[in-house]
Amino acid sequence: MHSYHVRTPADVALLASLVREFAGLLTPADGNDDLLTAWITTARAADLPHLHAYTRGLDLDRDAVNNALTLPYSNGGTEGVNTNTNTNKIMRQMRGRAGFSLLRHRILLG
Repeated sequence: MHSYHVRTPADVALLASLVREFAGLLTPADGNDDLLTAWITTARAADLPHLHAYTRGLDLDRDAVNNALTLPYSNGGTEGVNTNTNTNKIMRQMRGRAGFSLLRHRILLG
């Protein structure tokens, strides 16, 4: 595995700018898919290899990414209930038992 490091303050500023621009796309709106295409082009032109890997990941299921950035639907509420339910279940099962190491083991194996 390669170890890439941001080399200059200009790299940090460019990375921060690209992250802010991408964050702006996370509120679903018409046209975000086109803005994402432009963002990917800019990110790939930058000498920031981690962003290149990220853009390749976006390409793996671009239709899903476009839908997430343009459609007003979200399963966040459902995911939150799932997380709380699973966490509470584990906590009930672990009550009175060993500490963090056993809990960590349960979560990693579950």
